[in-house]
Amino acid sequence: QVQVVESGGGLVQAGGSLRLSCAMSERTFNNCAMGWFRQAPGKESEFVAAISWSGRITNYADSAKGRFTISRDNAKNTVYLQMNSLKPEDTAVYYCAADLWGPGHQDGTTYEYWGQGTQVTVSS
Repeated sequence: QVQVVESGGGLVQAGGSLRLSCAMSERTFNNCAMGWFRQAPGKESEFVAAISWSGRITNYADSAKGRFTISRDNAKNTVYLQMNSLKPEDTAVYYCAADLWGPGHQDGTTYEYWGQGTQVTVSS
C-alpha cells in the first residue's frame, strides 16, 4: 500500500520559515508529479505548488510565488516545500499528494495518493 507521510509543520512567527517534507513509500515516486495543497479552517482546499517527476518543471499558486520553493530528491522518495516569509494567512493543514504519470495539475482531483497532512500555524 502506498504511503505518503508529511512532516515539518509547526508554529512559527510571521516572517519566519519552515520546511515541509513528504516521503512516499513506493519506488513509483519517480513516476509521480508531486503537489502540495493546504486547507485552512472553514475554507476549501487550495493548491500551493507542484513539481514534475523530473523536478525540472514547477508550478506555484500566486500566493506562494516568490516565498515558497518546491523541490524533490528522487533518490530519497521525498519532496520538500521550503516556505519563507510566512504570513498568518498561510496557517493551514498542508497536504502532500502524488499524481501518478501526471504533470502535477493544480486540480487536486487528479492526484491518486494523499498524506494525512501536517499543521502549519503562523502567529502574528
